[in-house]
Amino acid sequence: MITVTDSAANHLRSLLEEKDFSPKERGLRLFVEKGGCAGMSYAMKIDALVDGDEVIEKNGVRVFVDPESGEYLKGIQLDYVDALNDSGFKIENPNAARSCGCGTSFEPTKEGQEPEYDPETMDGEVCGSTS
Repeated sequence: MITVTDSAANHLRSLLEEKDFSPKERGLRLFVEKGGCAGMSYAMKIDALVDGDEVIEKNGVRVFVDPESGEYLKGIQLDYVDALNDSGFKIENPNAARSCGCGTSFEPTKEGQEPEYDPETMDGEVCGSTS
């Protein structure tokens, strides 16, 4: 199950209004693509519902997840953070073996396998870091 915080839902509502989209017609599509510094990347866009999508509704807005991406996004929390040094949608993924420092990519866990890195030294490193 995907959790959407009040902050994420409120910001999504503002985005839809800014783009002059009705929440009944559009929502936030959350999906996963190959790539990024940790192997898989999170991606988002304003989109319409597609047959087969999982629909998460919160405070009158919707988040859409296709079945393939849903396998990687089970149990995540989608939040929106508005901080002085970093603002935007943030994903907390309990199923990630590791995540990059910017939070946009992750390595999925592999059932029955330990990650091939030391989580004490690599998890959360800044993207592109050579240290």
